[in-house]
Amino acid sequence: MNNTRFATAVHIMTLLAKSPQEWLTSEWIAGSINLNPAMVRKEISVLREAGLIASKQGKEGGSQLGKDAENISISEMYAAVKNTEVLGKKNNNPNPACSVGKEINVHLNTLFEETDRLVINFLGDKSLKEFSEQFE
Repeated sequence: MNNTRFATAVHIMTLLAKSPQEWLTSEWIAGSINLNPAMVRKEISVLREAGLIASKQGKEGGSQLGKDAENISISEMYAAVKNTEVLGKKNNNPNPACSVGKEINVHLNTLFEETDRLVINFLGDKSLKEFSEQFE
């Protein structure tokens, strides 16, 4: 994953975990991340669709965790925002006449899938609560 979506999601979720009784606004969250509130709202929407965040609109609106931090794994957050393979993208147009080119994407797919499984398994052992407790 060669972008900041995962880091942004973890930042958002950590802020929510640190303030479990409050409805945090996207503007407030954006101030912590130093990011445009519209980008924060986009990620909140993705996390809400994954069942990780609850939101309410209006003057008293904002976002909270959708479930207790100890019941949210870092791998759930990763899966919610993941949009590319950990190792990047496959070659789009390898030469089918080449002995490597004709098979490279099949073997890259296997490599990518195995790497992704390792990342998800590693992150699955860590809860948002454990991660957020590092910040005092």
